[in-house]
Amino acid sequence: MASPQERHVIFRRYLDAVGLHGMAGAEAAGLHATEWYALSLISLDGALTSGELATRTGLTTGATTRLIDRLERAGYVRRAADPSDRRKVVVEPVPDALARIDQVVTPGRRKIADVLARYTPEQLDLLFDYFTHAAPAYREATEEIRKHTRG
Repeated sequence: MASPQERHVIFRRYLDAVGLHGMAGAEAAGLHATEWYALSLISLDGALTSGELATRTGLTTGATTRLIDRLERAGYVRRAADPSDRRKVVVEPVPDALARIDQVVTPGRRKIADVLARYTPEQLDLLFDYFTHAAPAYREATEEIRKHTRG
């Protein structure tokens, strides 16, 4: 069994590998890391207003507008009228363009599928319980960091 220090190192290496994979995926898609993250949000959650996207990415509204412009020029997203309030504009994914992203991430998905295949259904339940609870914890920690650095 690994000691607490060894577990810390193992976990840090895991997080670093996930981060590096995200950066490599962004680069392969011709995107910056923040654009990659924003595109992930839009593809997972569907159409978002620019304000929602600004809040979720931690960018200013001006920086978010420029980010949307870049994603739109690259063909990954489009602006559309909000179906519930025609005065608002939402940013939605372009489905055909997301197929290009799938090509970029397929090797990683295959490798992780191979890793997950090593586990029993009960172990997978435990892993996915961790993912379910860790993701919001990291988002909250991110907000704490942002609040601290913004003063």
